[in-house]
Amino acid sequence: MRRQHMADHLDVHGVSETMLWTLYNRASESLRDDAFFHDRDAERIFEALDYPFERHFGAADSSHAARALAFDAVLSAWLAKHPDGTVVELGCGLETQCLRLDNGQVRWLAVDMPQAMALRERFITPHARLHHWRGDACALQWMDAVDAAGPVFVSAQGLLMYLHPDQVRALLQGVAARFAQLEVMFDVVPPWVALLTQSPAGLWKTAHYRVPPMHWGINASALPGRLRQWLGPQWEVHWIDYPPCRGLPAWYSQWAMAWPWSRELLPGMAHLQRRLR
Repeated sequence: MRRQHMADHLDVHGVSETMLWTLYNRASESLRDDAFFHDRDAERIFEALDYPFERHFGAADSSHAARALAFDAVLSAWLAKHPDGTVVELGCGLETQCLRLDNGQVRWLAVDMPQAMALRERFITPHARLHHWRGDACALQWMDAVDAAGPVFVSAQGLLMYLHPDQVRALLQGVAARFAQLEVMFDVVPPWVALLTQSPAGLWKTAHYRVPPMHWGINASALPGRLRQWLGPQWEVHWIDYPPCRGLPAWYSQWAMAWPWSRELLPGMAHLQRRLR
């Protein structure tokens, strides 16, 4: 019964409130009889919250489930090589990947602002291999809690687009300088989406929810060059497209598949690997 945590008691606003949007879409997909993504913990949290999900975010779509599945695939491959490595999840919110992919060995550091972490800990309890760090991911103090000598995977779902370009650059340069055995994965939006969220009209999911301003947007073709400019030529950048998503207009997926250049206008994901010497 969704009555345990009243909406008035959810002290999350601005970017932190987007954790409820992504939870809604992941859980809604998982609850379907024909679901392509299964996340029982997302369902559990969704059912426990008394929050006007549909009023704020409209009808659910599968975009965030598709994103989570793509991140799971890349991270699962990394864990197969480094089962006892360290995963750092920046802007973790109510993401439950630490539960979906727990292999009994991996060490996990989840990072988010204090108000977001307070809500997370109502449902996800830290333990010996799962640590929660409260604070700004861009401040980089969380790096002191990570074993820099071992393999590290830094994940950021739904975070970097809300940062300014200089913050993104400093964050990526910081982790690249600290961790020698590093892989990174994050998602991006194209410039037009970022500009729309910053416009006076804004980007509204519904009449009751305006998407927070996004400050960093970049196209698929520009991303590899930008990242190598920031980090150096030794980095391989793999672009990952979103698959067709349930709940989006049919023409959207058809148009995206029919016109290869359209990826320049669409969001996507990036997986960074340092080349072996």
